[in-house]
Amino acid sequence: MRSSTNYLPEDAVERGQTKQRVEELQFCLYQRALHPELFHIHRVKRIEQARYQAEIWVTGLAHVVMVQCGDQILTELIAEEPELLPKAGLATSFRFRGERDHAQSFNGGMKYILSTQVERMTPQLFPATHRDYVHYAQNRELFVSFDDWAHDGLAPFSFTDFDARDHEFHVHAFHAYPEEMTLLKTQSIFEIGKPRISPVW
Repeated sequence: MRSSTNYLPEDAVERGQTKQRVEELQFCLYQRALHPELFHIHRVKRIEQARYQAEIWVTGLAHVVMVQCGDQILTELIAEEPELLPKAGLATSFRFRGERDHAQSFNGGMKYILSTQVERMTPQLFPATHRDYVHYAQNRELFVSFDDWAHDGLAPFSFTDFDARDHEFHVHAFHAYPEEMTLLKTQSIFEIGKPRISPVW
């Protein structure tokens, strides 16, 4: 596997960025690629496996994940302004509320599985949980802290981790909103499907 992390210029963090709120976010799943100019991208990770390629973008307190196998592309998106996004290729979308599971199969053998949780905490619990996640994630490639948005000394952050397997791509994402004392968690699996084997005559 070959992978790389691209760090965007510091002014990308400031350019057009506004504070995001979890209740304004929407999940979208596309059967197509999305253009990077639609987003304010802070960190990029590209992964290449034998049967698929994947790309993760940290877009503020949200993310984009694209997985391509041959001519099949699935894009997972957390969007703040979904009305500005293309409608073509949209497979499903919904607002984040509580806990939710979703599974969807596509032609060509790809399957997508998602679990989401909006975890709202007490003022006593959230700071300790925030510190634990930051301690674990701060030296990882896809951890981004937004110190300018800090609330009561706690900075919002995005942390995305992944596991690239032969036939599956797993993504775990955590987005922290200190002002709302809320953690948005998503866990997704892109199943590539095993290659077809032609019979030997």
